[in-house]
Amino acid sequence: MRRKITFIRCVLSVVLAFAGLAPAAVAATAAEPLAPGRPGQSGQPGQPGQPRQWDRAARGRTAVGVVHGGADGRVAGRTFRGEGFDTCQAPDRATMDAWRAGSPYGAAGIYFGGRARACSTQANLTPDWVRRTTEAGWSLLPIYVGSQSPCVTGANKNPYRIDTGNPVAQGISEGEDAIRAAGALGLAPGSALYLDMEAYDVDDTACTTATLRYIQAWDRRVRVGGYLSGYYSSADSGVAHLESARRAGAADLPDAIWYARWGVAASVTKEPSLAADAWTPHARIHQYHGSVTESYGGKKLTIDRDLIDAPVAVVG
Repeated sequence: MRRKITFIRCVLSVVLAFAGLAPAAVAATAAEPLAPGRPGQSGQPGQPGQPRQWDRAARGRTAVGVVHGGADGRVAGRTFRGEGFDTCQAPDRATMDAWRAGSPYGAAGIYFGGRARACSTQANLTPDWVRRTTEAGWSLLPIYVGSQSPCVTGANKNPYRIDTGNPVAQGISEGEDAIRAAGALGLAPGSALYLDMEAYDVDDTACTTATLRYIQAWDRRVRVGGYLSGYYSSADSGVAHLESARRAGAADLPDAIWYARWGVAASVTKEPSLAADAWTPHARIHQYHGSVTESYGGKKLTIDRDLIDAPVAVVG
């Protein structure tokens, strides 16, 4: 009898994992990165020195359950593990459907708000788009491009720098704006909202102090609203800065971290700027290649590629 019960439990775990309903610990094992494949295969994304072989059935798994984070340390949320992409303008639904059917990706980044957002006019990004895209099987990564570090290195972000005289108030205000924008699109509490902070000079102490205070205030406000706080930046600038703050015992740091390091093998465990136990488990995204053009089902996009093991949006 005991063997029979064990067998039934194993079968049930497999069924639930493929349905996206298994606990995170079960679903997290369902989509390990696949082995390198042959270079130059049509329709398959690759990377310098590390082409990849894709299997459409292994695009990733979404697990529903308790995610550590939020104001009380635990919120109901979703985590996704697998391949994803982000692109400035949310694609139309026909493109999303074609990519869902033919691409290796199971998650998509969406730029839902923030005064420094490059594609400020999002023609396709509506509550209906969010709902229907999620129903089609996509997981979403909401990205908020708010005020940027006072020592941001990108000239195009200079007009949107953090007010060094009042970074906390600005972080609170923009956290409230992120909550409003997320709610308007149907991104429910429990969703991870990722604050996009472009590369900045981490050797400028006054600058990094103001930047950290803004990030902490934004994180606190987002959590009070019931959301998880995420953070995106360059691995060698913003991510290295927050890792230094974490080691120093700083409070109110993000629940999940999304680091950009291009041209290396995709990994959520081998980022040199992070300690092995930092932002684990299920709290890392690696943007490993950028500005690549791919086409599936006759629909072409220019994207950044991401390997994900982290919380995503909760819709409905």
